[in-house]
Amino acid sequence: MPSVKNIPGPYRFFFYSFDCNEQMHVHVQRENMICKFWLEPVVLTRNQGFAPKELNKIREIIKNNRDKIMEAWYEHCGEIARSKN
Repeated sequence: MPSVKNIPGPYRFFFYSFDCNEQMHVHVQRENMICKFWLEPVVLTRNQGFAPKELNKIREIIKNNRDKIMEAWYEHCGEIARSKN
């Protein structure tokens, strides 16, 4: 599970190896809570445990780091994923 590096804070931003066949997105984890956001546009698609206020904070972090997350996505998934998105 590749992680997106250099995003400060208590969250881990990552992708699963089988994610490349889906719309571009990122998973976010803190402790036993996890959520998933689409990246274009930045929209919550799944949540397990995060409160709405914290999801808004995570959404802002994703928006502020979207280029970095997208770059990591393409690094992980390669050019095939770029042509799908």
